[in-house]
Amino acid sequence: MTFATLPLSYCTNVHPGRTVAEVISGLIEHTADVRRRVDFPMAAGLWLSARVADELSGDQAALERLAQTLWQHDLCCYTLNTFPFGDFHSERVKEQVYLPDWSSPDRVRYTQQCAALLAQLLPANGEGSLSTVPLAGRMNPRASGFLDACWNNLIEFALYLRQIHETTGRKIRLAIEPEPFCEMDRTLETTLPLFEQLFAVAEAAGHGSLVREYIGLCFDVCHQAVVFEDVANSIGLIDQAGIRINKVHITNAVELLDPANNVAGREMLCQFVEPRYLHQTYAQTASGQVVFREDLKREDILRVPPDEFMQARSWRVHFHVPIFAESIGPLSTTRPDLIAALNRVAELEYAPQLEVETYTWPVMPNASPDRPPETISERIANELISTAELLSDY
Repeated sequence: MTFATLPLSYCTNVHPGRTVAEVISGLIEHTADVRRRVDFPMAAGLWLSARVADELSGDQAALERLAQTLWQHDLCCYTLNTFPFGDFHSERVKEQVYLPDWSSPDRVRYTQQCAALLAQLLPANGEGSLSTVPLAGRMNPRASGFLDACWNNLIEFALYLRQIHETTGRKIRLAIEPEPFCEMDRTLETTLPLFEQLFAVAEAAGHGSLVREYIGLCFDVCHQAVVFEDVANSIGLIDQAGIRINKVHITNAVELLDPANNVAGREMLCQFVEPRYLHQTYAQTASGQVVFREDLKREDILRVPPDEFMQARSWRVHFHVPIFAESIGPLSTTRPDLIAALNRVAELEYAPQLEVETYTWPVMPNASPDRPPETISERIANELISTAELLSDY
């Protein structure tokens, strides 16, 4: 098989979008500029916060302005990022990004709104996807009966997606996105068993085939590389389990090799400590064991005397870095894992939707202070061009 023939998408959660006006402004100022810099068709993977989804749902003229803006700048949209519910550009996002979780009616309502909006942006008989939280973040409290509520809500949502397909002709699928230190994080240990539970509950309710058709995964390569998975093997296991990968996030993580002795690497990594996003940090010890810290902190990077974490073979940090970067100064990246994942995705019997998602540009340190910084549009265009070159090999 080859990759999807849909235009390559990049996720607009890298830009603030607190109102419809701000979303449209971001498309005009940034996304349209990126489109002008690449010589191939391109899609905008929109992030619509709950506030924006409410605004668009109650104002058809605003939705038409959004659609018109896409059309005017030679852009299409077939996927939404419905992971961040609130303001993804507030001073502190961290663990709040997983709230509300999938046990909450608020999460269901928001995702239904986004599905209805996407159905109006898709062409006739088009297919789309919505990436979403991996049920919940493990660091947040959960109520009794959490998983039962999640399964019931996901089944309800699958029924809603079928209704959209029957009434509009557009098929939209949900893509649950595993992430380090969340309910779904490691493929074999959590994601596959939890999907097995979901499928069993759906089967008992008479909706087994429906849920398998409409509920699948968003495979974020950075996330699975951070937990030291063999990403190609993980994709194979997901496929064997009958779980559809509805979306692939083409992403790259930062890696620190030999942390105890890599002084320059530790100093550089200190620049990646920032207050907005959660940067789960995993280490692989000499014995092969994987241990973790919930967030990247200076005290772990500079710890004296070194502990087991410091003496690990390497650290991998959930900090999305440019997908074209094999290294960042003295730091390495997981780009080899990205290439391995794309190789395996190309072997699937269907074509997941593909999206570049480097949302961290606004908080990323400048690895080349001796050169003038590029604009965000230039950086995103370079990522898309690099991705297109990778995909052209297939």
